[in-house]
Amino acid sequence: MLKSFLRTALALCIAASFGFQAVPAAADGMADALNGAVQDANLGIKNAMTQQKPTTPAQHVTQKSDAGVPVAQVPPVQQAPVGQNVGLPTGFGYTADISAAYPFGNIGKTGKAWLPGGVDLVAGYGFNPTTRLVASVYQLQHYPVGFNSGQVPIYLKGFANPIGCASLDNTTGPGGICTPTNINVATKDSINLFMLEKMFFIGMPHGRKLPIVISPTYVSRVSKISASNGNADVVSFASNPPDGPIFYSLHTRSAQVYSLAVTVPFLKTPKMFGTFTASPGWLVHRAGLNQDNKAQLYQILYLEYTPTSRLKFFFEPQSSRDYLPTDAYAQHLFAYFLGASFQTGKNTFAQIVLNSGGPTNESPYGVQSIVCANLTEVANGSCSPVIGGLKATQIQFQFGIGSPSVIPF
Repeated sequence: MLKSFLRTALALCIAASFGFQAVPAAADGMADALNGAVQDANLGIKNAMTQQKPTTPAQHVTQKSDAGVPVAQVPPVQQAPVGQNVGLPTGFGYTADISAAYPFGNIGKTGKAWLPGGVDLVAGYGFNPTTRLVASVYQLQHYPVGFNSGQVPIYLKGFANPIGCASLDNTTGPGGICTPTNINVATKDSINLFMLEKMFFIGMPHGRKLPIVISPTYVSRVSKISASNGNADVVSFASNPPDGPIFYSLHTRSAQVYSLAVTVPFLKTPKMFGTFTASPGWLVHRAGLNQDNKAQLYQILYLEYTPTSRLKFFFEPQSSRDYLPTDAYAQHLFAYFLGASFQTGKNTFAQIVLNSGGPTNESPYGVQSIVCANLTEVANGSCSPVIGGLKATQIQFQFGIGSPSVIPF
């Protein structure tokens, strides 16, 4: 009798429950944040390494007077290491672009559409070639797998076993017992960064200097989700069904992080360039299920190939971390950015990027189950999802403008 009642009630409430909930669903938001954080560092290092040339050995040239008598020597001809005064862009520089994205993966029928458009804005001021302040906003659109696919159990507190199931792909399950709940969880992460970039030079053989960039960074991340009420990220979520805690008023998609990025080059040829960045990061504050706040290490490998002065291909694999309030422990994400940039004019560029990310330490992806605290929640549609690993893949198209000194070509 109870199960029959609950199935009928759930048929009315589950869709509404998801409809107002901004389900946490970013796969690689922090990876995208650090991708932006190292762009200036990469450009500054490349500038410094391109300009540096080894010291030319002294060439003693004897001059003679009209009478054929040696009178003097020309001072040794040598070029000073340019790395001491060429590096990060100086003065004011900016870039701005608009983007659109399309999702891939097992995301159900609802997600098979273009995602909400976004913008990226970067402004920086270089006091000198070794010191630069940067403020930026990056927006990443994506649609996570596991939110509109498969079937998940429904729990009611006080009952150890599931009292039903929900079909996330809008199809009725075996025996007609599942309640279809297809939702639109197209998301857009906004990543705000503020950082100080400082370039240092390490002495190397043959008069060369190895440039490295250290960047203290503050990252603030918030999100909007199409299915949420007013695109807010204050929603309920649960853990450890059936009787784990339910959180009702947290910003589930927001996180603030302090990090210290160190970028070091390892490859430089006329057409190839590569850097490695390690960046420990700490939460500004813990919330929700967060258990601790020890340093989480972000690692970024960057490789680019520039066949012409206007065309660039790049590949950026990352070992990143996602530590949102819905995570008891940081999700260990493997993510990558693969793309090409083309400088369409002195101040304009176009870019295409395929990016993907997912955790290696948490599964299954997406919604694991749905928890209702009591029959009242069932009746008013306020049941809460339990969130597992967050994975998404999408292709982005970007068109932008910027200062020639900071467009990385």
